[in-house]
Amino acid sequence: MVTRAAWEVSFPEQRHKDRNRPPQSKSHFLPGPMGFNCVDWLLLPPATDSLIEEVAKAAKGRFMGDPSYVYEQTVQSEGEREAGAQEAVSKVSEENRLAVTVHLIDEEVSVVPRGAFIKNPHGLVQINRSFGGLSDSEARKLNNFMHFTEPKNVKRKPIPEMGESTPAIDFLEVLSDDIPKGSWSLQFECASKVCVLRSLLWLGLTFYHVPMTPLHGYVYIGDGMKNIDLPFML
Repeated sequence: MVTRAAWEVSFPEQRHKDRNRPPQSKSHFLPGPMGFNCVDWLLLPPATDSLIEEVAKAAKGRFMGDPSYVYEQTVQSEGEREAGAQEAVSKVSEENRLAVTVHLIDEEVSVVPRGAFIKNPHGLVQINRSFGGLSDSEARKLNNFMHFTEPKNVKRKPIPEMGESTPAIDFLEVLSDDIPKGSWSLQFECASKVCVLRSLLWLGLTFYHVPMTPLHGYVYIGDGMKNIDLPFML
């Protein structure tokens, strides 16, 4: 039986992002169904809206470590309970739960430095080949790091700050606008040569960037549980 630690070992391979991969081409893989030898990999199922809803209803607690394990949860609305209707049982497999968890981590805490990607006039997001990395002073500011996902609510900057923005690179949401405030930890490590960002919302998500170089990436090593108590901890 695969333990939770094995899931944690498999996550880095799924979560590590090549800096040359644009947001539109994300794929996630799971070790082979029997044995988990980390040689044979299977594509995880897509996390559709209906699947996300099913997982939210049925999956509770920690991962079991078995992709075939099925979570069951009794679902019944208050009106149905009063009417004496038969209880409905919501079911979802651990493989589907993992797919949704990886998708949510991508959506909520994937990170790239400002300028690593550009958006051309046709709306296509491409790698910025001229990106040479953030400066040391830039890397110390949270607003120079962006979510590596489709923007949902890009905050309009005040007029005095608009002169400093560039539409071609400032098309993603910046981490400094995240709610709640304080959900990221920014530190410098390795003799202050590497910038490290850690998410307090998804504990285990770590992003790194070497200033003045194009090197950056992120990895998730955790239990797959979102820290929903974060607003009360800050």
